[in-house]
Amino acid sequence: MTAWTNWAGTAKANPSRVHRPRSTAEIADVVHGVSAAGGRVRPLGSGHSFTAIAATEAAALDLTRWTGIERVDLETHQVTVRAGTTLRALNAALDGIGLAMTNLGDIDAQTIAGAISTGTHGTGARFGGIATQIVALELVLADGSVVTCSAEEQPDLFHAARIGLGALGVLSTVTLQCEPSFVLSAQERPEPLEQVLENFDAAATNDDHFEFYWFPYDRTALVKRNNRLPLDAERAPLSRVRQFVEYELAENLAFGGLCRVGRAVPKLVRPLSGLAARMLSTREYSDLSHRVFVTRRGVRFVESEYAIPRETLPDVLAELRALVPRLADPVMFPVEVRVAAADDIWLSTAYGRDSAYLAIHQFAGMPYREYFAGFAAIADQVGGRPHWGKLHDLDVHTLRTRYPHFDDFLRVRKTCDPAGTFTNAYLDRVLGKP
Repeated sequence: MTAWTNWAGTAKANPSRVHRPRSTAEIADVVHGVSAAGGRVRPLGSGHSFTAIAATEAAALDLTRWTGIERVDLETHQVTVRAGTTLRALNAALDGIGLAMTNLGDIDAQTIAGAISTGTHGTGARFGGIATQIVALELVLADGSVVTCSAEEQPDLFHAARIGLGALGVLSTVTLQCEPSFVLSAQERPEPLEQVLENFDAAATNDDHFEFYWFPYDRTALVKRNNRLPLDAERAPLSRVRQFVEYELAENLAFGGLCRVGRAVPKLVRPLSGLAARMLSTREYSDLSHRVFVTRRGVRFVESEYAIPRETLPDVLAELRALVPRLADPVMFPVEVRVAAADDIWLSTAYGRDSAYLAIHQFAGMPYREYFAGFAAIADQVGGRPHWGKLHDLDVHTLRTRYPHFDDFLRVRKTCDPAGTFTNAYLDRVLGKP
């Protein structure tokens, strides 16, 4: 038995066996063998989902030996990457060939397969999540067969598998539409929350990648504006000393210390939250895109996130602000607000609508269930769709009402995995049993 846990400690499992294939053929052999025996198998990813989407007591696939770039087409800027490759490794490899991903989230520890399978996204009103950058996929189905899909080849499978929750098969390779390397100009500064909300639509529209953080019990928001520049633009990255002071000391060490004090003495959380908000500083810098998109997270937390229609953000955030003071247990972590363009991926949280994302957090080890349940009830009023890799309690019956192509997805799943070789308890809840 091999113990497994995710990054946040919210999911644990003891897979009966962990397979570590080195090729698509070896993945297919494992899957075929498990399926023929009537068993189950799950790919583990890197454990950065807060849900138990990867957890299994049956066989597990560890793809850390199936990494790297397979093919590059420098004319089309399309790159085929193996499924176990982390975003961090992929960004470094793309640097070396003068390419970049169009949009990224702020964590790069996920595997490319795990990131797209759970709907990982960044921010930007004109941009979609990582899955919208996919042009083709190679999957190993439950019978061990290897299939490819794209908008032209098996389009229904493509619509489903771009955010497939690992329910359709094991992703072997992903072909991404990249673009020439570019620079991001970053502006980060604290602003009054009311001012941020008043100007939200204009900022989300005018800035390429816009987001903000709000600390509960305070009226200050940390606003981040990232705007795209050509590769030959002058770069002004933060010095190593300032990076260490601002990120390692302030955002990780000092903030982590405040969180631990708040966990030990909950009545101090409100003043500590205000202190954390006042620690925010103004900074402007520019660098290669992935170095600006990504931020190292050293303080552990739990998270829930919902995508809502973008126009509903002011009302939803107002209700969330009213909820927080009524909670029995205080909230130590900030709320994150981002945006994304509508897309056409069947289980994408941004399917068919321009979206705002509200992500709420709590420091690891502090009570969070009342907070998360209250937030879910608010998001439910506007048809909120929970992030597939973050904590939520919705099941197949409710989720079916949130996605116009939910039953189309289940139809494709039945074709690809009729016996439920890839299912687990989480998928049984959100998709129903096969």
